[in-house]
Amino acid sequence: MGPVNWLAVVLGAVAFFVVGMIWYGALFGKAWQKQLWPEGTPQMDGSPVVLFGLCFLAELVVSSMFGHMLARVQPPTHVIWMMAFGFGATIMAPTIAINYLFQRRSLKLFAIDAGHVVFGTLAMGAVFVALG
Repeated sequence: MGPVNWLAVVLGAVAFFVVGMIWYGALFGKAWQKQLWPEGTPQMDGSPVVLFGLCFLAELVVSSMFGHMLARVQPPTHVIWMMAFGFGATIMAPTIAINYLFQRRSLKLFAIDAGHVVFGTLAMGAVFVALG
């Protein structure tokens, strides 16, 4: 097992976070909010710093696991891309789907949120490829 690239772990989490900012901001922010709160966006309880900090922490956990896995396997570049896509598309998105099925959430909301994790993990993977 090689060493974990901790710089890539942190920057991978940053990349994931930036994708979320763009995804839930300019790209799909209004559609996402309409799916969650059809009657209008509620007032946010608590500190946005805490909310976004916890979001980044969760993305750091994902990136850390990805970094540990890459250190263990030491795959070639094309496999890193496949693994990054696989994290989002075959682990994270189906987990969202399971929750949304029982919550009776819309397919549109699932597509927005699942798209975020797929593109977020690809951005994270890009960092690992660039710093590998």
